[in-house]
Amino acid sequence: MLYVVGHKNPDTDSICSAIVLAYFLDGVPARLGDLNPETQLVLRRFGVMEPELIRSAEGKEIFLVDHSEKSQTLDDLERGKLVGILDHHKIGITTVEPIVYLAKPVGSTATIIGELYFKNGLDIIGGENKELKPDLAGLLLSAIISDTVLFRSPTTTDLDKKIGEKLAEIAGIEDIQAYGMELLKAKSTVSKMKPEEIVELDYKEYNFNGRKVGIGQVEVIDIGEIQEKKEEIFRILQEKLKEGYDLILFLITDIMRGGSEVLVVGNREAFERAFNVKLEGNSVYLEGVMSRKKQVVPPLERYYKGL
Repeated sequence: MLYVVGHKNPDTDSICSAIVLAYFLDGVPARLGDLNPETQLVLRRFGVMEPELIRSAEGKEIFLVDHSEKSQTLDDLERGKLVGILDHHKIGITTVEPIVYLAKPVGSTATIIGELYFKNGLDIIGGENKELKPDLAGLLLSAIISDTVLFRSPTTTDLDKKIGEKLAEIAGIEDIQAYGMELLKAKSTVSKMKPEEIVELDYKEYNFNGRKVGIGQVEVIDIGEIQEKKEEIFRILQEKLKEGYDLILFLITDIMRGGSEVLVVGNREAFERAFNVKLEGNSVYLEGVMSRKKQVVPPLERYYKGL
């Protein structure tokens, strides 16, 4: 049986891409963790069931979406059969056998799926161009909106916008901006969450030249939602550092202002040199920085590779 699955701590792109791609590949959509409030809203809106929760790759064919980092996937991936990857991040895995691999520098994995559908090209990855029903088109549109922060993220491309418009027409979404703001408000619900839940909401682990680095992110419309919780979040990050990390960053991204306050725990020198900034306290505001994938991971990886 083929399982299509996104990364740990799944976001909307990870979940929705898994659901839609599984439909085209005649596979089973799966997840590696609980759904966040935004993704729950999306699935409810379009009447789609959440993917199956899996813990092991054993005895399964696996097709990964929205990631290729070993630290972000099934712990026992090698006990299953990896058959393909569809992603929009950097290459983070090596394989012992050839697999289907398709990645593009666009704003979301859902954009790639949409492009394959509209170009009648799903056969390239072993799929079939079945009818894209309104509910599935709505999932892909939601994933694009989420990952591009309503087309405001620096990762946004013209292709994201073009595919988004086509999907909106199929899904019956007349006002993309209005629907997008509805999603962003659902994403920004940290005022009701505990600090430990906020930390784990969108947390990813990386291996840079043998050094373990963690990068978490929360996106908010009103920065005041999280101000009183920053001290406790920082304490949680300090405890997490003891799990063998060299550095942990936590981005509090202000959607409306277009930048991020970054909490820094661990190797402060690595952060300062990677971003050419000076830390006066435990955090610094980085103007214009909204994308972990495009603006945070690359300078860190370059720094650690230079060690």
